Amino acid sequence: MQQIDKEIRKRQILAFTLTFMFVFGIPAIIFGASYGGRAAEAAEAAGKEGGGTGWWILMAAGIVCTAVGFFGMPLAWVNYGETRGYRRIVAAVVNENLHTVQEIAVQLSLSEKEVRNKLDVCFQKGYFVGIKRNGDSLILNENRPMGKKEYSTQCPNCGAKFIYTADNAVCPYCGSPVQKQ
Repeated sequence: MQQIDKEIRKRQILAFTLTFMFVFGIPAIIFGASYGGRAAEAAEAAGKEGGGTGWWILMAAGIVCTAVGFFGMPLAWVNYGETRGYRRIVAAVVNENLHTVQEIAVQLSLSEKEVRNKLDVCFQKGYFVGIKRNGDSLILNENRPMGKKEYSTQCPNCGAKFIYTADNAVCPYCGSPVQKQ
Protein backbone atom coordinates (compact mmCIF):
# COMPACT_ATOMS: atom_id res chain seq x y z
CA MET A 1 0.00 0.00 0.00
CA GLN A 2 2.91 2.35 0.62
CA GLN A 3 3.99 2.44 -3.01
CA ILE A 4 0.55 3.29 -4.36
CA ASP A 5 0.05 5.89 -1.61
CA LYS A 6 3.33 7.54 -2.65
CA GLU A 7 2.23 7.48 -6.28
CA ILE A 8 -1.11 9.05 -5.38
CA ARG A 9 0.61 11.79 -3.37
CA LYS A 10 2.94 12.64 -6.29
CA ARG A 11 0.07 12.79 -8.76
CA GLN A 12 -2.00 14.92 -6.40
CA ILE A 13 0.83 17.40 -5.93
CA LEU A 14 1.31 17.59 -9.71
CA ALA A 15 -2.42 18.18 -10.26
CA PHE A 16 -2.53 20.95 -7.63
CA THR A 17 0.62 22.54 -9.05
CA LEU A 18 -0.80 22.63 -12.57
CA THR A 19 -4.09 23.99 -11.23
CA PHE A 20 -2.22 26.75 -9.40
CA MET A 21 -0.21 27.54 -12.53
CA PHE A 22 -3.40 27.94 -14.55
CA VAL A 23 -5.04 30.13 -11.91
CA PHE A 24 -1.88 32.24 -11.43
CA GLY A 25 -1.22 32.58 -15.16
CA ILE A 26 -4.38 34.46 -16.11
CA PRO A 27 -3.94 37.43 -13.71
CA ALA A 28 -0.20 37.48 -14.49
CA ILE A 29 -0.99 38.00 -18.18
CA ILE A 30 -3.45 40.79 -17.36
CA PHE A 31 -1.18 42.63 -14.92
CA GLY A 32 1.92 42.14 -17.06
CA ALA A 33 0.24 43.49 -20.18
CA SER A 34 -1.59 46.41 -18.59
CA TYR A 35 1.16 47.66 -16.26
CA GLY A 36 3.93 46.81 -18.72
CA GLY A 37 2.31 48.97 -21.36
CA ARG A 38 1.85 51.85 -18.92
CA ALA A 39 5.41 51.59 -17.64
CA ALA A 40 6.76 51.57 -21.21
CA GLU A 41 4.69 54.65 -22.08
CA ALA A 42 5.87 56.45 -18.94
CA ALA A 43 9.51 55.60 -19.68
CA GLU A 44 9.12 56.77 -23.26
CA ALA A 45 7.59 60.04 -22.11
CA ALA A 46 10.50 60.53 -19.70
CA GLY A 47 13.01 59.78 -22.45
CA LYS A 48 14.25 56.48 -20.95
CA GLU A 49 14.55 53.12 -22.64
CA GLY A 50 13.45 49.69 -21.41
CA GLY A 51 10.70 50.84 -19.10
CA GLY A 52 8.38 48.08 -17.87
CA THR A 53 10.63 45.14 -18.74
CA GLY A 54 9.75 43.37 -15.48
CA TRP A 55 6.06 43.55 -16.31
CA TRP A 56 6.64 41.99 -19.71
CA ILE A 57 8.50 39.12 -18.02
CA LEU A 58 5.50 38.67 -15.70
CA MET A 59 3.21 38.55 -18.73
CA ALA A 60 5.42 35.96 -20.47
CA ALA A 61 5.49 33.84 -17.31
CA GLY A 62 1.71 34.14 -17.13
CA ILE A 63 1.34 32.95 -20.71
CA VAL A 64 3.57 29.94 -20.04
CA CYS A 65 1.78 29.08 -16.78
CA THR A 66 -1.64 29.42 -18.38
CA ALA A 67 -0.72 27.24 -21.36
CA VAL A 68 0.91 24.53 -19.25
CA GLY A 69 -1.93 24.60 -16.73
CA PHE A 70 -4.64 24.64 -19.38
CA PHE A 71 -3.35 21.53 -21.14
CA GLY A 72 -1.75 19.71 -18.19
CA MET A 73 -4.28 20.23 -15.41
CA PRO A 74 -7.12 18.07 -16.81
CA LEU A 75 -4.73 15.26 -17.68
CA ALA A 76 -3.16 15.38 -14.23
CA TRP A 77 -6.52 15.23 -12.46
CA VAL A 78 -7.71 12.34 -14.64
CA ASN A 79 -4.46 10.50 -13.94
CA TYR A 80 -4.85 11.15 -10.21
CA GLY A 81 -8.42 9.81 -10.23
CA GLU A 82 -7.37 6.72 -12.15
CA THR A 83 -4.64 5.98 -9.61
CA ARG A 84 -7.18 6.35 -6.79
CA GLY A 85 -9.20 3.62 -8.53
CA TYR A 86 -6.16 1.34 -8.49
CA ARG A 87 -5.72 2.07 -4.80
CA ARG A 88 -9.25 0.84 -4.19
CA ILE A 89 -8.37 -2.47 -5.86
CA VAL A 90 -5.20 -2.79 -3.76
CA ALA A 91 -7.15 -2.00 -0.57
CA ALA A 92 -9.74 -4.64 -1.44
CA VAL A 93 -7.01 -7.27 -1.73
CA VAL A 94 -4.76 -6.20 1.15
CA ASN A 95 -7.22 -4.86 3.74
CA GLU A 96 -10.48 -6.66 2.92
CA ASN A 97 -8.83 -10.00 2.04
CA LEU A 98 -10.64 -10.43 -1.27
CA HIS A 99 -8.58 -12.87 -3.30
CA THR A 100 -10.54 -13.67 -6.46
CA VAL A 101 -11.59 -11.55 -9.40
CA GLN A 102 -15.22 -12.46 -8.74
CA GLU A 103 -15.10 -11.31 -5.08
CA ILE A 104 -13.42 -8.02 -5.98
CA ALA A 105 -15.89 -7.40 -8.82
CA VAL A 106 -18.89 -7.97 -6.55
CA GLN A 107 -17.48 -5.84 -3.72
CA LEU A 108 -16.51 -2.90 -5.95
CA SER A 109 -19.47 -3.12 -8.37
CA LEU A 110 -17.19 -3.56 -11.37
CA SER A 111 -17.23 -6.08 -14.18
CA GLU A 112 -14.81 -8.96 -13.96
CA LYS A 113 -13.07 -7.73 -17.11
CA GLU A 114 -12.45 -4.31 -15.51
CA VAL A 115 -11.08 -5.97 -12.38
CA ARG A 116 -8.72 -8.16 -14.43
CA ASN A 117 -7.44 -5.14 -16.34
CA LYS A 118 -6.92 -3.12 -13.16
CA LEU A 119 -5.17 -6.05 -11.49
CA ASP A 120 -2.85 -6.33 -14.48
CA VAL A 121 -1.91 -2.65 -14.13
CA CYS A 122 -1.42 -3.00 -10.37
CA PHE A 123 0.94 -5.94 -10.87
CA GLN A 124 2.85 -4.13 -13.64
CA LYS A 125 3.35 -1.07 -11.45
CA GLY A 126 4.43 -3.18 -8.46
CA TYR A 127 1.58 -2.20 -6.12
CA PHE A 128 1.25 -5.77 -4.78
CA VAL A 129 4.13 -7.01 -2.67
CA GLY A 130 4.28 -10.68 -1.77
CA ILE A 131 1.22 -11.58 -3.85
CA LYS A 132 1.09 -13.36 -7.19
CA ARG A 133 -1.70 -14.06 -9.61
CA ASN A 134 -2.85 -17.57 -10.43
CA GLY A 135 -5.55 -17.23 -13.08
CA ASP A 136 -8.45 -15.37 -11.47
CA SER A 137 -7.11 -15.90 -7.95
CA LEU A 138 -4.50 -14.02 -5.98
CA ILE A 139 -2.23 -16.10 -3.78
CA LEU A 140 0.54 -15.43 -1.33
CA ASN A 141 3.99 -15.66 -2.91
CA GLU A 142 5.73 -18.19 -0.68
CA ASN A 143 8.73 -18.73 -2.95
CA ARG A 144 12.17 -18.19 -1.44
CA PRO A 145 14.65 -15.92 -3.13
CA MET A 146 17.03 -17.69 -5.46
CA GLY A 147 20.33 -18.55 -3.85
CA LYS A 148 23.43 -20.62 -4.42
CA LYS A 149 23.05 -24.36 -4.45
CA GLU A 150 24.04 -25.90 -1.16
CA TYR A 151 25.59 -29.31 -0.59
CA SER A 152 25.89 -31.27 2.64
CA THR A 153 28.90 -33.43 3.40
CA GLN A 154 31.13 -34.79 6.09
CA CYS A 155 34.71 -33.61 6.42
CA PRO A 156 37.20 -36.39 5.56
CA ASN A 157 39.71 -35.05 8.14
CA CYS A 158 37.76 -34.01 11.26
CA GLY A 159 34.44 -35.81 10.58
CA ALA A 160 32.25 -32.71 11.04
CA LYS A 161 29.00 -32.54 9.11
CA PHE A 162 28.33 -29.20 7.39
CA ILE A 163 26.76 -27.47 4.41
CA TYR A 164 28.85 -25.74 1.75
CA THR A 165 28.44 -23.97 -1.59
CA ALA A 166 30.51 -24.46 -4.72
CA ASP A 167 32.25 -21.13 -4.04
CA ASN A 168 33.34 -22.14 -0.55
CA ALA A 169 34.19 -25.85 -0.57
CA VAL A 170 36.21 -25.98 2.66
CA CYS A 171 35.41 -27.34 6.10
CA PRO A 172 34.44 -24.45 8.42
CA TYR A 173 35.98 -26.26 11.40
CA CYS A 174 39.38 -27.44 10.24
CA GLY A 175 39.74 -25.55 6.93
CA SER A 176 40.52 -28.60 4.83
CA PRO A 177 39.23 -28.61 1.24
CA VAL A 178 36.24 -30.75 0.41
CA GLN A 179 35.77 -32.66 -2.79
CA LYS A 180 33.00 -30.92 -4.73
CA GLN A 181 29.92 -32.93 -5.64
